[in-house]
Amino acid sequence: MELIVNGENKNFPDNSTLQAIIDELKIEEKVMAAAVNMEIVKKDEWNSYTVKENDKLELLQFVGGG
Repeated sequence: MELIVNGENKNFPDNSTLQAIIDELKIEEKVMAAAVNMEIVKKDEWNSYTVKENDKLELLQFVGGG
């Protein structure tokens, strides 16, 4: 299935969970936010949240600084 991840078209297996997408992209999730179609998905829902064809994902890592 095709998804849009941070503005780029990418292909993933059908019925992938949000957690599976994050794992496949090898994104460190220690401090991170995820949104699907502009709706925040809570971290405790990532394993059960199944994405759909053409969903738009925004995966954000927070950067600290001073």
